[in-house]
Amino acid sequence: MSNVLDHTNKAQNFDLFIGNFKERLSNLFHTEYDYNNLSLTRGLPPQFLSEIMAMRPLSVAIPEHHGGRGLHVKECLGVLAAASYESLSLSLIFGINIALFLEPFAKYGNTLLQEKVFHQFLENKAMGGLMITEQAYGSDALNMRTSYQQDGDKYRINGEKHWQGLTGAADFWLVTARKKNENGELVRDIDFFVTDNSIEEQKIEVTKKYNSLGLYAIPYGINKINIEVPVDNRLTPESTGIKLMLDTLHRSRLQFPGMGMGFIKRMLDEAMKHCTERRVSGIPLNELDSVKFQLSRLQAAFTICSAMCAYSSSISSIQNDLSGHSVDANSVKALVTDLMHESAQICVQLSGANGYRLDHVAGRGLVDSRPFQIFEGSNEMLYSQVAEAIAKLMRKSKESNLLSFLKINPATELAAPFFSSILNFDFPLQPKQREMVTLGKIIARVVCFQYVLQINNAGFNDKMTEIARQHVSMDLYMLVGQLSNNNNAEPLIHYDEKADWMNFTSL
Repeated sequence: MSNVLDHTNKAQNFDLFIGNFKERLSNLFHTEYDYNNLSLTRGLPPQFLSEIMAMRPLSVAIPEHHGGRGLHVKECLGVLAAASYESLSLSLIFGINIALFLEPFAKYGNTLLQEKVFHQFLENKAMGGLMITEQAYGSDALNMRTSYQQDGDKYRINGEKHWQGLTGAADFWLVTARKKNENGELVRDIDFFVTDNSIEEQKIEVTKKYNSLGLYAIPYGINKINIEVPVDNRLTPESTGIKLMLDTLHRSRLQFPGMGMGFIKRMLDEAMKHCTERRVSGIPLNELDSVKFQLSRLQAAFTICSAMCAYSSSISSIQNDLSGHSVDANSVKALVTDLMHESAQICVQLSGANGYRLDHVAGRGLVDSRPFQIFEGSNEMLYSQVAEAIAKLMRKSKESNLLSFLKINPATELAAPFFSSILNFDFPLQPKQREMVTLGKIIARVVCFQYVLQINNAGFNDKMTEIARQHVSMDLYMLVGQLSNNNNAEPLIHYDEKADWMNFTSL
């Protein structure tokens, strides 16, 4: 009985916490400050950010025995969604801290160091980030050049990182590096190190700030790594550093829907409000059939993202090893970020001229949502990896028909029958890379529609589920058509030969 009461009390406690958080954010963004104007300049005013951090939003990603709320995924996603309803930039700031620093640090960090670092987050509004990406290697993390060598009870780390969110603003970093052996060669595995910018020998130098296209609240740039940290600052993997990295990145990708949830809901709410109030020739916009289609598309995105959040809450705790969860993690990250950007596109289109303003929530959302399709693995790469993973499983089971395989795969067995007539084809024997991307898009939609069915079985709105089914079905038809089109077009290097239109028209 006590366990039931504890669960009920915690749920009520979080309802109160998130309710107060949403209300305070709304006041800050719409009453005490004019965020539409603030969003036009780089960074956030220190007082504005300080008042947000005073609510301890990052406490959701800190263990209870260190004074936090206990690292419950549902709470983490709730905070991300509340923030992204007001600002995608703010939500990404929280997402970087939660998924790319606090969660891996809580799982793999030294216990004594955790006590000190978590205290800084709770009491001094500290922030943290993750450094993996390098200029020459982008998504090719396994070939990073940042290296380390042990020197007594310290590690010396040297290299350069770029495009880290919170460049120059984070107090703590997880820095990735490869060990340099006695021959001066870099080993294959990767290690993670905690750095504290308040300690001189651990301070990371910012050599350049980027003028990023959007996400103005977040500083990005180039970081020079020439530091030394105590041996206790190295994260301890359960097996290899590469598995630690995959576990961290897959968990982060599975929690992208938290950032997507509030953002998509805001795009939907703004579009619904505008189309209800705006009249054309005396008729509300929302009574036009083409507008109904676009609004229903936003509601499908809302439904799919809701289902993703429910799935992530059930699977992405730090107690679970997610290093092998490439299909679900990559499907979720790629599809939800596509839905986010499409939602912004629709909201801009429905908002008319006003939407094409950087100080309009839709115009800002259009630019801010775009990089989500690129960072933490470009969507084309992730879709391709989804298709490769499924192709490998199909070969192993000696099944060539996609529908037949998806019907027996636990990740898609509930959803596949809903699209039987569309998915009933053989997986190409030697598909081109462009075909693998398309196949990945197909599979990702079936994977994620299964989450919709699961949340529907738990009581989610039946009509919203049906709207999502229709739009997923439409997408699958288009993607299968694209796949069967056999487009083999390749770019011409000297494309401008005999291609000046002025030579083919008379005066």
